[in-house]
Amino acid sequence: MKLNELKPAEGAVKNRKRVGRGPGSGTGKTSGAGEKGQKSRRGYSGKRGFEGGQMPLHRRLPKRGFTNVHAAISKEIGLEVISNNFQDGETVSLSTLRDKKLINSSIKKIIVLASGELSLKVNVVADRVTKGAREAILAKGGTIEEPAAKPVQ
Repeated sequence: MKLNELKPAEGAVKNRKRVGRGPGSGTGKTSGAGEKGQKSRRGYSGKRGFEGGQMPLHRRLPKRGFTNVHAAISKEIGLEVISNNFQDGETVSLSTLRDKKLINSSIKKIIVLASGELSLKVNVVADRVTKGAREAILAKGGTIEEPAAKPVQ
């Protein structure tokens, strides 16, 4: 094999379609753009959602609700997750969950749920702990604290 003998695989390179080159080419006269209208003109680019002047679907459907951009983003953590990722006597808090990459930096509050079994004694610092989770944590000898309140600005 030599550099001057290299060539693309069979069928990999195809000649481009040359439009507007007479009636014998199959794409003469209107160059494959049909007859008249906006779509046959140069520079046409269809607008997203445009339905030819008919009221577009995204405007015909009713809108409901909204997303509060100022709401603190919370994450639910089950007892199973705590058992699998923490050692006996460790503290489960927003910062330790971030350190173990169980939650990302956008999460501002954590809620502990009673899903799964708790197999160790842990200290939990959470914004909310469900009734079942509270009973399971206290039964293993763990503690539950509320996070320190941040000063209002």
